[in-house]
Amino acid sequence: MADANRDQRASRRDLVRRGYDAISRAYRDDEGGANPETEERTDRYAGWVDDLARLLGPHARVLDLGCGAGVPATKLLTERNFDVLGLDISAVQIERARELVPRATFEQADMVTWEHEPGSFDAVVSFYALIHVPLQDQRDLLPKIHRWLRPAGYLLAIVGSERWTGIEDYLGAPMFWDHADRDTYLAWLTETGLAPLWHRFVPEGSGGHTLVLAQAI
Repeated sequence: MADANRDQRASRRDLVRRGYDAISRAYRDDEGGANPETEERTDRYAGWVDDLARLLGPHARVLDLGCGAGVPATKLLTERNFDVLGLDISAVQIERARELVPRATFEQADMVTWEHEPGSFDAVVSFYALIHVPLQDQRDLLPKIHRWLRPAGYLLAIVGSERWTGIEDYLGAPMFWDHADRDTYLAWLTETGLAPLWHRFVPEGSGGHTLVLAQAI
């Protein structure tokens, strides 16, 4: 049963990979603008990055987890002179990111199975990526994020506001989402040693997500 569940989770992540390979350009233009059908406002990203930048020193090392095509988040981070590594499961997204944000470094990999040296990053950023990862994998990933961070490092991430999971057509391709409610995420972060400093509801259409800043303790 455990192996079957593991295989199902891997299949869900692969569906996300294939989905973003197919819709990369429909999802984001080269300037980082979002397709109106997604109800996502990318003009908010600059303010979120500025919130983080006020906490970090010059040339801080930042991991953009689920960086997509690198716009707008990775680009905004590099414009603030951070040393950024972007990671994404989609080969098409990474290919575009390398062209659009040449100042950053990028790797194509599944964040769930990816490994990195402990204490490598001053901050980890993840906007609208964790919510595409099966819930058990998200929970297992949080201790890894804690391990990748330097002492007192930060995690700034979009997570769920309410519990929901499903596979739906997204800009012409099947896409998978899975997220817990806000309070569950706050509890998981705390249990992992990532102390939530603040959280905000981010409205989108008739629903929304949660933006949370946590610090490694």
